[in-house]
Amino acid sequence: MNDSYIYVIAALLPLTSLMLVLQSNPYHALVVRGIVGAVAALVYAVLGAADVALTEALVGTMLAIMLYAVAVRSSLVMRLGVVAESEAVVKAEGDRDLQDILDHLRSIVAKRHLKLELVSYPNEKALQQALIAKEIHATCLKSEIESQPYQTTTRVRHLYDIFQQELTLPVTGLAYLSAED
Repeated sequence: MNDSYIYVIAALLPLTSLMLVLQSNPYHALVVRGIVGAVAALVYAVLGAADVALTEALVGTMLAIMLYAVAVRSSLVMRLGVVAESEAVVKAEGDRDLQDILDHLRSIVAKRHLKLELVSYPNEKALQQALIAKEIHATCLKSEIESQPYQTTTRVRHLYDIFQQELTLPVTGLAYLSAED
């Protein structure tokens, strides 16, 4: 009896696992993780371990993918704090500088498969406290400097490094709030 198909199916497992490791988009990685689980279940079934195949299909694939999807979805949001009156100005399209900053930030975080979520606070003090309390990742406030009417501050070092390279708008300054401050 020629069982060469077993070798082909078994070879799919490391290949799909390699595909999973090489994914940069978390949503694509979820799909490939589902494929890895399905291939593993198929390998177990072909090799005669039906109970292990069923467990892999139900728990290893279905449940794990659902839990990963929830975790990925909740972790791919960058929360930007703004003062409530600034958000109202943006919605009215009255402040072109702030709108440009937000559009530019959205494009920067979108490259990294993130979503920008605006969180409004009643005043600057509440906004600063939210940043220190780690409720938000960054703030965008009006500045006293005429050449840079806005100041963007972040508490996340990785975001600061990204913004330092890509946030090239002259209307905003960039600052990092370290944990020691």
